[in-house]
Amino acid sequence: MKYLLLAYTPAAAWDAATAPSEEALAAFATYQRLERELLASGELVTTEGLGHPAVSTTVHRDGGRVVATDGPFAELKEVLASFAVIDVAGKERAVEIAARIVEALGEPIEVRPIMGEDFAA
Repeated sequence: MKYLLLAYTPAAAWDAATAPSEEALAAFATYQRLERELLASGELVTTEGLGHPAVSTTVHRDGGRVVATDGPFAELKEVLASFAVIDVAGKERAVEIAARIVEALGEPIEVRPIMGEDFAA
């Protein structure tokens, strides 16, 4: 079963102009080792970091028309920083992997099942 792992970080702590600390670089190195392990086991489908919310575009309805605006649509306390798609035996394994990411990076991870072909059933 596939799961989407969503990694969030506090909006106030994410400053695109600030170089990462040595602690942050060490945490990311730990995460990269976990990525390699999950790739080798065949459980990691893909993972990507996301651009800073300040450079995002939000497309939404505004009075019956669709418009695109710069930045996030809503004021957020936490921002989506990265995601991973995993393909594992079940929710228990997905949560186990998410816990290891939290241990490495310290930020919360949302575990969400990806709807398969049975979505419309």
